[in-house]
Amino acid sequence: MTDNKTVLLLMLILLQSCNFAVTEPNTSKTYSNVRNIAAMKDVMWQGELYGKINIDTIKNRKGLYGLGPKAFLDGEILINNGKTYLSKVKTDSTMAVEQINSVEAPFFVYANVNEWEQIQLPDSVKSIKSLEKYLDSKTKDKKRPFAFKLVGKIENGIIHIQNLPKGVKVSSPKEAHQGQVNYSLENEEVEIVGFFSTEHQGIFTHHDSFLHMHLITKSLDKMGHLDKVSFSKMTLFLPKS
Repeated sequence: MTDNKTVLLLMLILLQSCNFAVTEPNTSKTYSNVRNIAAMKDVMWQGELYGKINIDTIKNRKGLYGLGPKAFLDGEILINNGKTYLSKVKTDSTMAVEQINSVEAPFFVYANVNEWEQIQLPDSVKSIKSLEKYLDSKTKDKKRPFAFKLVGKIENGIIHIQNLPKGVKVSSPKEAHQGQVNYSLENEEVEIVGFFSTEHQGIFTHHDSFLHMHLITKSLDKMGHLDKVSFSKMTLFLPKS
């Protein structure tokens, strides 16, 4: 009888631990070399604007690249080779960009890349859509998702910075983009950090794209989410297989 009671007790403990494992929230996922925290769709549709990661908790800064919005959607975050930048709206035509250590994001994607394969971007690749097609065809046999970089000159482009008014509730992408400010760029030397995935729309790319990219100028005075671009002479950096 004692043995039966012991077995029954052990089974109850096992069932309780299994239930805990199922219900425990998990907002962090790893796919090959890329890690994402939470999801864009939860911010846009569920109004989860609060910070789910503080960037300074990412301990391995070597070759670290990442991007996402600032918590409560009042800025944009970029990690470029271990350095974290935050951009915020000042006026409809000016912004503030600073290098910081600590900032929170409601969703974030990042990866460590220390070895790159360099490719001259073909002249035929001029826009975000053509870049998406080129990356898709170029990386069929590579790990996905992946981080990438573009370095060089753009003819023109548009970046935005989220600038949601304080206290606004969000339940749709339209509401989430209230206050957003767009900035035009012309003939700028830039670096672009991006993430490519065909399987993470609504997680760390928008629902209609395989790409999420943030651009920072060589002068470090402009940075934001890249919405539109016309590439000039650019070098593409892909992670070495």
